[in-house]
Amino acid sequence: MQIETLVSSNAIQPLHLSIYKMAATIGRLLKTSAKVATGGLKVSASPHGNSVNKASRILTCPVLQKTCFSTSTAGWAPAVTQHAPHFKATAVHNGEFKEMSLDDFKGKYLVLFFYPLDFTFVCPTEIISFSDKASEFHDINCEVVGVSVDSHFTHLAWINTPRKAGGLGNIHIPLLADLNKQVSRDYGILLEGPGIALRGLFIIDPSGVVKHMSVNDLPVGRCVDETLRLVRAFQFVETHGEVCPASWTPDSPTIKPTPEGSKEYFEKVNN
Repeated sequence: MQIETLVSSNAIQPLHLSIYKMAATIGRLLKTSAKVATGGLKVSASPHGNSVNKASRILTCPVLQKTCFSTSTAGWAPAVTQHAPHFKATAVHNGEFKEMSLDDFKGKYLVLFFYPLDFTFVCPTEIISFSDKASEFHDINCEVVGVSVDSHFTHLAWINTPRKAGGLGNIHIPLLADLNKQVSRDYGILLEGPGIALRGLFIIDPSGVVKHMSVNDLPVGRCVDETLRLVRAFQFVETHGEVCPASWTPDSPTIKPTPEGSKEYFEKVNN
């Protein structure tokens, strides 16, 4: 096989020109693949001053670190141990319209849960369950807010519909209107095709940091008692410095997070 010969300092004379055409084609394909892998996103400053820089949270392909839910097209999305995305929108609370933002919950725990749509089937069971437990959340310095892509007018109409007819009736938690879908998109749980949110749930601590996040597919509702248990567990760790084992409840033993200290727990539960 004839070898390529360097003719001058700025020109190469190949025997097989097709090799260069193939290399150029591969280069273009790799460049296109890289753009697809990152969603064509550009790194820019985070829209919320207290959040981690967008560069550390950008949606990437599966072979790279992934910090967003796969449904997110936003350049940044919440991550546990990072600050929650800021939001501001109109809510319905106690029959009134009210502007509400993440800043309103500074100094408190917040359970922010998303649901697909008003006047549906699983959604009222979740909202009513959270509402029924509202006083228990309040007792531990925690607020609960529901969010969907419906308008605040639709929220109010649903609240004014009797429960026997599939409505909410009187509830004790606010419902946030995400009509432009920005909050759902920023939290990474918007299904762009149908334009509705998955059943995402976020526990945010008093300093605005995400402590827990989970997401259900549309047909299955969430367990409110489990959410309450998680909030209590995070608060216990903050107060006592010990960690909570599997299925922990307030009357369960906890673990001192050291090799020597943990032996006390393991000896107790393995007798």
